[in-house]
Amino acid sequence: MCRVNVVEEYTGHVEPGGDAARRTLGALTITKISVGPMDNNAYLLVCRAQNEALLIDAAADPERISDLIGHGPDRPALRTVVTTHQHPDHWQALGAVAGANGANTAAHPLDAEPLPVPPDFLVEHGDKLTVGDCELEVIHLRGHTPGSIALLYRDPEGSPHLFTGDSLFPGGVGNTQNDPERFASLIEDVSERIFAVLPDDTWFYPGHGDDSTLGAERPKVAEWRERGW
Repeated sequence: MCRVNVVEEYTGHVEPGGDAARRTLGALTITKISVGPMDNNAYLLVCRAQNEALLIDAAADPERISDLIGHGPDRPALRTVVTTHQHPDHWQALGAVAGANGANTAAHPLDAEPLPVPPDFLVEHGDKLTVGDCELEVIHLRGHTPGSIALLYRDPEGSPHLFTGDSLFPGGVGNTQNDPERFASLIEDVSERIFAVLPDDTWFYPGHGDDSTLGAERPKVAEWRERGW
């Protein structure tokens, strides 16, 4: 029996060690769970037609992630695990989860070397990944790490859904260690590759903490740029 309770009322907030939350779209479900001591978010995307799954950031707690995927014959087939960037709090369970499910792994080449499992797929800006019948677009966001990526799902029946790793949060971009060049790179990429091309109703899912929408954050981007973090 699954030891992770999944609630169907999705708000974007999950508690460390608590329930997972599932959002059901026309073709895809998105289930968010908080794992590990740093309140990392892991996202399980399941194509409803094919019952195939993709996991974004096998951050920690492989047992909880395994319980989230399920153990019965109707559980989705986990085909791919994507790591958004090289920081260790985002891949502690990568080897265990990928190995247990026979899943391929994917990451950007600039962040591949530190990972405990060499990626099966190296993805660049503009590449596509699939989960069953659904497609995700890779967006390279340079600054938090050299190879940080976001994944965009353009829901044909509704708003876009964007998984931003540690590059974009409610209230600002990711940590660039007080390095002006890294910050300039990240704020430019976030501005040009996200805010300039995606609508306000785009819902985004960060690597830690609660979700937000681009519309809620857009008025603050100039302030972020001015303050330098």
